Amino acid sequence: MKISIITVAYNSASTIRDTIESVLAQTYQDIEYILVDGDSYDNTLAIIKEYEPKFDGRLRWVSAKDKGIYDAMNNGLAIVTGDVVAILNSDDVYCDACALEKVVSVFKKHEQLDSVYADMVYVSHDDTSRIVRRWTTGLQRPFKTGWHPAHPTMYIKRELFAKYGNYNLEFKLASDFELMLRFLEKHKMSTYYLKETLVSMRLGGASNKNLRNILSQNIECVRAFRINGLKVNPILYPWFRILPKLLQFVK
Repeated sequence: MKISIITVAYNSASTIRDTIESVLAQTYQDIEYILVDGDSYDNTLAIIKEYEPKFDGRLRWVSAKDKGIYDAMNNGLAIVTGDVVAILNSDDVYCDACALEKVVSVFKKHEQLDSVYADMVYVSHDDTSRIVRRWTTGLQRPFKTGWHPAHPTMYIKRELFAKYGNYNLEFKLASDFELMLRFLEKHKMSTYYLKETLVSMRLGGASNKNLRNILSQNIECVRAFRINGLKVNPILYPWFRILPKLLQFVK
């Protein structure tokens, strides 16, 4: 079973080395690593080229202007060849060298399974050893209760993207949420909760870097329900979504 990992990057020289190293360190070897660079003007592409030989042909990259992070993800989806697709952001790392091995073991045990998701931690942007927030996803529940997987911990069979579509570019901050909602609730994609912390995410991503973006993302999430024909209370839902996340912060 081949795992295709997509990392999209734009001026990510300060973090992407850690991301690439965490992929290179994986014990599971049947992977392809797709790096989609948005025509960075810093040292991002030079770092990618530096690591290319270390992957022995398993790393491919493209560099061109795009319409944003989700367009770049779609560009990556257009060239993947693996059985299962994963997204790892350019400031995220696998915090377990056996992460992919654990995911593959679930797929092999449950051959008809469509997807797997796991847990994640948020770490300080400047000190990745300091955990700030623990995202313990738990067993699947309705999205309208505020539950949803952490996007970088989702592993989805490639055939599902051909069947249900890619990232919707009408969403600027919550296209990952909309895709998971569409796949899991509208189309009833089967999934499995792997109770393991597999990814560390640096704080400061686009969706949570300021209050304006947090509010905009929640508005987009409510809209995601509507365009997929799913009911949600537009007043209560943002609270259902935000309050559990506040409880995830480590004291």
